[in-house]
Amino acid sequence: MAAALGLCRARLRAQPKKKKKVDVKREQAQKERMKKKIKKLEKATPELIPIEDFITPVKYSDSNRVRSLPDLSPEETERRVLLLKKWCLFKQKQDNAEKKAIQSMVEAQQEALKELRLESEELYQAAIRRDERLFPFERDGPSYTPPLPGYDPPEGKCVDITKVYTQ
Repeated sequence: MAAALGLCRARLRAQPKKKKKVDVKREQAQKERMKKKIKKLEKATPELIPIEDFITPVKYSDSNRVRSLPDLSPEETERRVLLLKKWCLFKQKQDNAEKKAIQSMVEAQQEALKELRLESEELYQAAIRRDERLFPFERDGPSYTPPLPGYDPPEGKCVDITKVYTQ
């Protein structure tokens, strides 16, 4: 207790730390340097290196490098088989539920169309008419052009235009 009391008294007698003198010219020069750096970075945007397609190079896909699977215990094999069976059953139930939901919606739609036909034939005809704007379809295929006489097709020469990026 006495030690804590002595610590409090020492804190009360402590002098405030003196602030460092701020050199205005130095601070201004530092701000100017930062502004210059920012301008330089804004002018010269770094050239981004594109991500190449995620194709495994041939040297890594050598057939000799295929790892062999570790031998599984009979219990682990049985567990995996049961898990696969449970998964198949779950997916089958999910698929059946989805098919049942779709079937019930189609039946409700057919029932509604029957009731609409009894109410008004022209409303029924308008309801079953196909809406072309719902799924717009435009086809612009190749037009027939006869071969050009004297045209010599290229023989498969390849000009390598791959860009090389350096950091």
